[in-house]
Amino acid sequence: MKIAFTTNDQIHINAHFGWANKIDVYEVTIDGYKFIKTLRFEGELKEDGNEDKLVPKLEALSDCTIVYVAAIGGSAAARLIKKYITPIKARSEDDEITDVLEKLVETLKGSPPPWLRKALQQKSPIFEEEEVTV
Repeated sequence: MKIAFTTNDQIHINAHFGWANKIDVYEVTIDGYKFIKTLRFEGELKEDGNEDKLVPKLEALSDCTIVYVAAIGGSAAARLIKKYITPIKARSEDDEITDVLEKLVETLKGSPPPWLRKALQQKSPIFEEEEVTV
């Protein structure tokens, strides 16, 4: 699955979703993670109320399962969820991308929590729960 991170320094999850001019994308599997690309956005991104600035981000993140953010507005969060992308707010702007990635890999190896299983099912039928006949 692809996971995105809003970042100012490509180390920490320290950018507001709407204002972010860089979003790093990683591929995460039970075997580990690898950096895929940095999405770059230009223009007046800090302008509140300008919903058009979100369109390129929503399109660029369309194949991502989760996007980690330092902060996000309600409208942007709703638009991500509508596209089956789960926004997650970092605990602090000191949270490091690699720490989150390592925890995700470990979680995938074990028993992912219900919210993560649901996110995975929406993006990839490979993680669908098995049917059990009683």
